[in-house]
Amino acid sequence: MAKMTNGPIVLILDAGGTNFEFRAVKDNEDVAEPLVLPSHGDDLAACLRTIVEGFRGQRDAVGGKVDAISFAFPGPSDYANGIIGDLSNLPSFRDGVALGPMLEDVFGIPVFINNDGDLFTYGEALGGVLPEINADLASHGSHKRYRNLMGLTLGTGFGAGFVTDGLLLMGDNCAAAEIWCIRNRLDRDASAEEGVSIRAVRHAYAEKTGLALEDVPEPVEIAAIADGKVPGDVEAAIYAFRRLGKVAGDAAASAVTMLDGLVVVGGGLAGAWRHFLPEMVAEMNRGLSSVTGRGTISRTEMTVYNLEDPEQRAQFMRGAATQVRVPGSGRMVPYDPQKRTGVAISKLGTAKAVSLGAYAIAAAHLGRVRTM
Repeated sequence: MAKMTNGPIVLILDAGGTNFEFRAVKDNEDVAEPLVLPSHGDDLAACLRTIVEGFRGQRDAVGGKVDAISFAFPGPSDYANGIIGDLSNLPSFRDGVALGPMLEDVFGIPVFINNDGDLFTYGEALGGVLPEINADLASHGSHKRYRNLMGLTLGTGFGAGFVTDGLLLMGDNCAAAEIWCIRNRLDRDASAEEGVSIRAVRHAYAEKTGLALEDVPEPVEIAAIADGKVPGDVEAAIYAFRRLGKVAGDAAASAVTMLDGLVVVGGGLAGAWRHFLPEMVAEMNRGLSSVTGRGTISRTEMTVYNLEDPEQRAQFMRGAATQVRVPGSGRMVPYDPQKRTGVAISKLGTAKAVSLGAYAIAAAHLGRVRTM
């Protein structure tokens, strides 16, 4: 990611269903104390007042001069035009709310709104897993480099983003990377999100234990049960996360075979990666049957590695590097014939990656920084 010597001051919002957290950021660092306000998601007028109040408070905290507003907001939305559609976790947003134009009128500065999965992936591409893996490859003497990244967010829902060669893919309907609605590997009449989400983990634990859903703990406790740290049904806890891994792996394989890049995982469930990532990677590597009866074919053209596993990471870094001779010459050139990708867990953390992505979007539009 390019360094900024005099970057803009950008107001950023982390929009949750319960609370909104407002920040003022310059050169990817907070320049004011973050402000947290209740979202009032069921009252549109109160919610909009809160958004204006939060941004105004951060603007005043930095002396009144800011360059842009850039933040993630749930969809479905027309992000390019700043219009928010009908939201489930903020139910007061109905029939199209022109949030971006409203904020431009109030503050007189550019406003950029994007999906959280997109901004998470963009942040990871600029300052997270993508440069980290490429630096590691270089340190191992590999000539291979990655320029494409798929980000997955596992939490209340199942989100994604695609960055290819420094560009964030939005789609013609602001609907690129909507991985949540891929078909569920284990329930063909349901979406992948029904198997990759907080509710999916709780439902699976309830199914295995026979508990009423209201008596099932949250996934963080289910992960602790799987680790043997708190009392509970260990087998059911492991089952719940492995089931998530299988569904996530199937969806990720379908998506990454079209993108051909690395994969990074974030979101509220990412902390339980030890319980779902091995199953996810195994599913991505699963063979498919052939109608000719000649055995299986690969799920993707690539071998998928678990980059949190030291042995698999070492294999990924080595690849199959060799050298081949240039015909008609004695010159040798490097060649690595192994097509491969890897799945890593975010080290930045989802909130930080989203903030990096939101800041970079604003800075790039203002002409103040080269993105990659």
